[in-house]
Amino acid sequence: MIEKIPQCCAAKRAWQVLAPSCLIKYDDFMFYQITDQTSSPLPNSAKKGGSISSKTLIIIIVSVLVALVFLSCSVYYLRRKYLTNKDGLMSVNTPRSFHGHVQREEALNADLPIIPLIWIQQSTNYFSELSKLGEGGFGPVYKGNLEDGTEVAVKRLSKASNQGLEEFKNEVIFIAKLQHRNLVRLLGCCIEENEKLLVYEYMPNSSLASHLFNEEKRKQLDWKLRLNIINGIAKGLLYLHEDSRLRIIHRDLKASNVLLDQEMNPKISDFGLARTFEKGQSQENTQRVMGTYGYMAPEYAMEGLYSVKSDVFAFGVLLLEIIRGKRNSGFHLSEHGQSLLVYSWRLWCEGKSLEMLDPMLEKTHKASEVMKCIHIGLLCVQEDAADRPTMSTVVVMMASDAMALPNPNHPAFSVGRKMKEESTSKGSKDPSVNDVTISNILPR
Repeated sequence: MIEKIPQCCAAKRAWQVLAPSCLIKYDDFMFYQITDQTSSPLPNSAKKGGSISSKTLIIIIVSVLVALVFLSCSVYYLRRKYLTNKDGLMSVNTPRSFHGHVQREEALNADLPIIPLIWIQQSTNYFSELSKLGEGGFGPVYKGNLEDGTEVAVKRLSKASNQGLEEFKNEVIFIAKLQHRNLVRLLGCCIEENEKLLVYEYMPNSSLASHLFNEEKRKQLDWKLRLNIINGIAKGLLYLHEDSRLRIIHRDLKASNVLLDQEMNPKISDFGLARTFEKGQSQENTQRVMGTYGYMAPEYAMEGLYSVKSDVFAFGVLLLEIIRGKRNSGFHLSEHGQSLLVYSWRLWCEGKSLEMLDPMLEKTHKASEVMKCIHIGLLCVQEDAADRPTMSTVVVMMASDAMALPNPNHPAFSVGRKMKEESTSKGSKDPSVNDVTISNILPR
């Protein structure tokens, strides 16, 4: 092959020799340099075609991903719907999953948590007597459990209630928004098959009444604890009266409607179930008196007039009950022969107020604190509603040691039962009533 090189060189300025084993090329310009023209291995049409292919590929990939996401969501939704229809509710393993289930249920209102009836029936063993915690004026209360052991209290409102469905919905929507450390928290409700059910957080220490009016349990309530309970009730009531968006008048404040949590902190229950008020509205006349013997203010019991001062009166009665350890209702049948309010007033006038102190508090009480609480209690139960302090004033008086308190006037009459009330126990009927037609009135 080498001998052919001179012939190629004589004939051409550029040449190449191709053999099976090698390639020799000669040229008078540097063909091995890369230039703009030589660097493009494909013509412009090929470039254009390649660009179109890249865009098409991107569109295909994005479309496939979107389709996969949509398909996954559809499968997830259909599967959850199938499980819900099959079991009546989703499996509840944690409180978080429970609340998530409640929020995903079809709701009457975005602010109203709805709980399926089947869950409530199963958790209360279909409202069995063994699950019953007690019964109040609004209906029985049952204990329920989540699958993880979380305990709840289910209030089954009386079917004989005159409250309309829309009124019930509106009140529950509002109650669910109320948050205070001294109010029992509403977790949800159920309106199915003519049932009106409210699901609350469970209070392990039951009601104040179950401790205060029980000879053995009352021993656990030393003065420090009772004073903490009085302050907590006052703050919870103040929130309902002044700090919530609407003015709420409880209308049935009593010892059995004050529940105790694990640390014995008081929480008011059954608030908002009677009426709610728009701001600026101070009192209302009702044809249906809802309250409890021994706690009702005279203007409410006699004329159906209620206001925040009606709750103040009930708070005063409850305060004196906590100090004495006895019910106001039926107290006149005891050895004293008069109501708790009149008895407290007489001792106050005689300068012997400490004599009304529960004997179980003899070693734990602080005399100045007891005297101040009795003074505030008597201010709250005065006959004229205008003379009673507001709950905001009560809270200030409770917190101050230097504030001068006005002298109380004679307390209002007492509304009591004709028989001594027995101590409230689990499963027993609450001695309160919501529809009052007859009052036993004691003269001053």
